[in-house]
Amino acid sequence: MSSAIKLHESWLTPLADQFTTPHMQGLKAFLAAEKAAGKRIFPKGRDYFRALDLTPLDQVKVVILGQDPYHGEGQAHGLCFSVQPGVRTPPSLVNIYKEMEADLGIPRASHGFLEHWARQGVLLLNSVLTVEMARAASHQGKGWELFTDAVVRLVAEQEQATVFLLWGAYAQRKAAFVDQSRHLVLKSAHPSPLSAHNGFHGSRPFSQANAFLEAHGRGPIDWALPPL
Repeated sequence: MSSAIKLHESWLTPLADQFTTPHMQGLKAFLAAEKAAGKRIFPKGRDYFRALDLTPLDQVKVVILGQDPYHGEGQAHGLCFSVQPGVRTPPSLVNIYKEMEADLGIPRASHGFLEHWARQGVLLLNSVLTVEMARAASHQGKGWELFTDAVVRLVAEQEQATVFLLWGAYAQRKAAFVDQSRHLVLKSAHPSPLSAHNGFHGSRPFSQANAFLEAHGRGPIDWALPPL
């Protein structure tokens, strides 16, 4: 996996031990075997750690947790909920845009490319960082979860106040240990069309996140996505 490792240097030292653990060595062997068998893996190797490359550890203001990458052609590029330019906006992200419009009055973006958020300090982290094409959740339980647990814990241990947007039970379990006396933890239903009506819509996460960041002197996120 070493040839595929590309992440901002701020993460390298604190996460260095992770890359020598049995679970990461096992994951490396699993991915190599899958590729040797001719299976297509998303995203591309250079994008496995894209979230950690775009958002340095000391600049994380908001954490959004996803589950695993999109498994369709050309979609995944290493940021949860985000798709590459020119790809149709997925239903969950459409609902995120609807809530953002209701919350902040920001018109819905015409694309689903979220790097603008990542570059401002929004860590868009999936729990599992790879997937086989057309096989949702195919890489769960292979070791990624332990690695991303370490990433979440590292962010939670930082002194600066941070917002954790935990959408759905999976994300809420993964970050259950976050100290809510220091950080803002906002929980709601997942924005999936199957659950968004059960508490995601109307939760106003974006305005609450910005109010918290401003109150702690960290500056708000510009959630409006520029046109591509």
